Amino acid sequence: MLKSKLREKIIKIRNRVYLKNLKIDFNQILKILKEENITSKIIGGYYPVNSEIDDLDLLKKFENKNYIISLPVIKRNFNMDYYKWSFSDPLRINKYGIPEPENKKIIYPDILFIPLVAFDKNLNRLGYGGGYYDRLIKKFSKKKIIKIGLAFSDQEIDKVPINAYDQKLDYIVTNKYIIK
Repeated sequence: MLKSKLREKIIKIRNRVYLKNLKIDFNQILKILKEENITSKIIGGYYPVNSEIDDLDLLKKFENKNYIISLPVIKRNFNMDYYKWSFSDPLRINKYGIPEPENKKIIYPDILFIPLVAFDKNLNRLGYGGGYYDRLIKKFSKKKIIKIGLAFSDQEIDKVPINAYDQKLDYIVTNKYIIK
């Protein structure tokens, strides 16, 4: 199946599941960080749109544990950078309708929460097709960074069609299970 048709199909499923208000278990994320021996406290999250699983509760709990939170800002040429953000900071809406930090302090997260359209058991991710996260992961490849895809379990498929530019994740955490 073409990636575009697969996206349409899974987004329809995700839209239905989203209405159930399912959540990711914060303790599962803490367990991953402990297993990975992550001691730094800089997390790159995302502002959920289009029925993506909500990571804001997770980010709030991490902020309450004195982690530094950051969100992506979309740049030219399909690139992104992460900017420091707190729940008390203002956001602005970008041209895609996604809230982004107004703060202009770039930071480099050690832990990335990554939204996705679909995933498979081999830690492959299907996004929206712009390659933003693939470029970002490649840019951060020299740094040890834990890449955690967040999704509803219903978004799992047998095999994500991949190409040479697609970057694998380290973990996928759903409302029901973890793949590593």
